[in-house]
Amino acid sequence: MEEEFNKTTNIAFEMHPCYEVDNFAYKHASIPSAECLVIYISLGFFSLVTTCGNLLVIISVSYFKQLHTPTNSLILSLAVADLLVGILIFPFSMAFTVTSCVYQEHFLCQIRDSFDVALCTSSILHLCCISIDRYYAVCKPLTYTVRINDRVAAIMILVCWSVAVMIGSAIIIAGYSQGKCEGSCSVDVLLANIMGPVLAFYLPAVIMLSIYLKIFLVAQKQARSIQNTTCKSRKSGATVVRTERKATKTLAIVMGVFLLCMTPYFVCVVFQPLTNNSTPLSVIEALNWLTLSNSMLNPFIYAFFYSWFRSAFRMIISGKIFQGDFANSKLL
Repeated sequence: MEEEFNKTTNIAFEMHPCYEVDNFAYKHASIPSAECLVIYISLGFFSLVTTCGNLLVIISVSYFKQLHTPTNSLILSLAVADLLVGILIFPFSMAFTVTSCVYQEHFLCQIRDSFDVALCTSSILHLCCISIDRYYAVCKPLTYTVRINDRVAAIMILVCWSVAVMIGSAIIIAGYSQGKCEGSCSVDVLLANIMGPVLAFYLPAVIMLSIYLKIFLVAQKQARSIQNTTCKSRKSGATVVRTERKATKTLAIVMGVFLLCMTPYFVCVVFQPLTNNSTPLSVIEALNWLTLSNSMLNPFIYAFFYSWFRSAFRMIISGKIFQGDFANSKLL
């Protein structure tokens, strides 16, 4: 009993502000603290912004025919993954936070982790496919329309979601630890916390960084080549290259923000089982919310860099698209 009391005391010391210990059980506090209210109000706001922002991207790409391109199809599918984060993961996490799930091991916690990992995997696989799209657009422009078309984009999207669903399902079957490892880690924990992130995050991230480095080098070479052409061809060639480079730069920033949001959490997950010291629960909680915040940031990146997305957003928010047929409108 004394050992159980000490364990409960340690839990209380690290407890999430929205929970309390009652008869050695870890549950929601009957009277939420001010800190707890701030957390839930913030998460509710993030959920609303994430949902609305990605809905704007989805409606824009779906409605305006100018945006019906293979690249934007991938962006649309990525926005769907981010939208599901706002609709499912944020509310789920408000009810079953990382801290709570560390102790309760509830089936709904496994569901939460499954959705979390599946949508995270889907996002990074989409970004990997987008980097491949940009590679052909910049490095092999003559074969781009043949290599990357609507059919290929659809196959990429199908593969991304299929792999994500498989990994998310495996989380429920094999189990998953939010960076926590008590005592000596078993083989299952090592596989879930090391092999999983390596295959689902680190390997695709290295591939994307390599592709964007190659794109950067080719774009620099193209810029130097344009400077040596005649004035007339320089103007037309420069316009094409400038457009592709801007698109590549924007999507590279999307990937960069993704890595900044995701890397700290995956570093924690990988190295936690290899150390004897447990990561403070507040740190795990903060890193988890940092990963989720990526889904909220992508629509703002599109709106900031793409003038046609800004035009589409304005028409949707103002309700102009409900006043007539603007699907063929020229977005500037």
